[in-house]
Amino acid sequence: MNKKITLITGGQRSGKSSYAEKLALSLSPNPVYLATSRIWDEEHQKRIERHQADRGPEWTNIEEEKYLSNHNLNNRIVLIDCITLWATNFFFDNDSNVKKSLDELKSEFDKFTSQEAHFIFVTNEIGLGGTSENQIQRLFTDLQGWVNQYVASKADEVFLMVSGIPLKVK
Repeated sequence: MNKKITLITGGQRSGKSSYAEKLALSLSPNPVYLATSRIWDEEHQKRIERHQADRGPEWTNIEEEKYLSNHNLNNRIVLIDCITLWATNFFFDNDSNVKKSLDELKSEFDKFTSQEAHFIFVTNEIGLGGTSENQIQRLFTDLQGWVNQYVASKADEVFLMVSGIPLKVK
């Protein structure tokens, strides 16, 4: 297998995750689902369990908040959902320090994607709306935009989801 990076981006409820899941299943009968969300509370835990059950037994589910490269996924189809939650974990742990978070995200991305696998990253375009009055929100929007640009620059293909329709950007 040759290494390949696919980025799927778009707004909330644009169909990113379902498109990514269909793509992964079209490429492998047993893809990996790498979830980056932290479990914030009991309700969130139940939501995660529901999502895992909805995906079915063909998926290998891995939960990893930050260090994706800790997992050897050579020769696998890997769906990473999502960059936004992954970036949030660094941003939160680094007390909203954008530069430190961005440096750590880039380094971890490079380590992780050095493996021979097909990586399908899902992310959000959160900067399409107005500018937030909240400074922390503005800082995170900057971080998210810069991480997305970095991943897109390394990606072999990029899709923008609009109302459930994938538009090939790269």
